[in-house]
Amino acid sequence: MKATGIVRRIDDLGRVVIPKEIRRTMRIREGDPLEIYTSRDGEVIFKKYSLMGGLDDFAMRFCETLSRSTGSVAAVTDRDSVIAVAGGGKRELLGKAISPELEQIMEDRKIYQQVSGEKTVPVTEGGEKFRATVAAPIISEGDALGLVLFVTEDENAVTGETEYKLAQTIAAFLGKHMES
Repeated sequence: MKATGIVRRIDDLGRVVIPKEIRRTMRIREGDPLEIYTSRDGEVIFKKYSLMGGLDDFAMRFCETLSRSTGSVAAVTDRDSVIAVAGGGKRELLGKAISPELEQIMEDRKIYQQVSGEKTVPVTEGGEKFRATVAAPIISEGDALGLVLFVTEDENAVTGETEYKLAQTIAAFLGKHMES
């Protein structure tokens, strides 16, 4: 744990304001759920809560199946980072923050597919090695929870209709699964 040097008082309703700099650095947006932990030493810890976090193993099995059936690298993200990868690039992608471009695709709630000749979308923030060829937002009860991705190292790679439909189907399934 790292001290920030910032001190805040609790108001009469029990609220604490998390400074803007910390919210920006930790990518905490208005309405984001935070999980509260306490320790025996009197510490209160706020951790970003990921609805997709409980699906790590489930998402990993989906990625392995997608990768085996298409021969491509497949990944699943939550709102902030890559939570499952199969088919290659695990060390470089797993647990890394997603790129602002992927965040925008998620917020737009539209499926992205790489078009030949267009600039590709990086998967991770600051990472140019792996690029998304397909990105399908996982939508549950109107909220964007993450993405199903097909990933490549080849900047000129273009995926077909099969990968597009598979990503769309898996994203819809995961969204429905989160509703139940």
